[in-house]
Amino acid sequence: MIDNKNKITAAFLLGLFMAGCASTPPARVEDRSIGRPHPQRSTPRHEQDRLPIGSYRVQRGDTLYSIAFRNGMDYRDLAAANGIKSPYTILVGQVIRLDAKPAPVGPSQSSQRVVRADPPQRRQEPAPKPQSGSQAQHVAPAPVVSTPPPVAPSVARAPETTPAKPVNSPPVAASDADGLKWQWPAKGARVNGYVAGDQTRQGIDIAGTAGDAVRSAADGVVVYSGNGLIGYGELIIVKHSTSMLSAYGHNRRRLVQEGDSVKLGQQIAEMGSTGAKRDMLHFEIRRNGKPVDPLRYLPAQ
Repeated sequence: MIDNKNKITAAFLLGLFMAGCASTPPARVEDRSIGRPHPQRSTPRHEQDRLPIGSYRVQRGDTLYSIAFRNGMDYRDLAAANGIKSPYTILVGQVIRLDAKPAPVGPSQSSQRVVRADPPQRRQEPAPKPQSGSQAQHVAPAPVVSTPPPVAPSVARAPETTPAKPVNSPPVAASDADGLKWQWPAKGARVNGYVAGDQTRQGIDIAGTAGDAVRSAADGVVVYSGNGLIGYGELIIVKHSTSMLSAYGHNRRRLVQEGDSVKLGQQIAEMGSTGAKRDMLHFEIRRNGKPVDPLRYLPAQ
């Protein structure tokens, strides 16, 4: 009898204990690590790839010329600033400094002092010193005669005449000391023109139809052929001289590869609309890395 009563009492107390546990909220977890060093967490991938301001990590398909083109720099300055020698080979993952200035190679022409060459002047003999002793005599200095320089006789020049332009020959513009000759890269209406200082108008746009021929505007070498520059679509960059580049964007298909030599008028691409809202060619000319108005070099239409 006593055992049954004890069992009932124990069961009752156990029930009260379980009910109390169910109604009691979980205990608050205290952070006992305050004042202790936290274990270091792994750095996210994007933070590992974070670069200093003014730097760029080379991606697959980049060339030194395309990086310079994208940042409005002269490829020679970019190469010199990063110690990259010709033929300007770069590697995927290589960090390129965009804000570094190349070390000066020597005094530039503008920094050299210019000395004007004046005509020679007649030398003035110093007066003789008086002799010592009783035989000393005072000798007056000889007067200095200023002789004007001879005047060259005037020579009559024949009037300058402008050489006659050849008949029935298309006008051709020379770009620089290299004597480059240029032609229009495509046939079609010019729908947008160059505007100095406008990042969205760094060249001209020529409307056309998909598949129209895009031709090299001058002799040169292809230094970029790809689609890695945002806003240009399928892009080709041709180097014409040490200072002159031309660019052909929005192509449907590129027909040349990097390193190919191209001639004036050679087809290098098919017109398209990659990176654009319509079929057209975006054409730029850059001198020393800076955009210039292509109409200064292309023949008049």
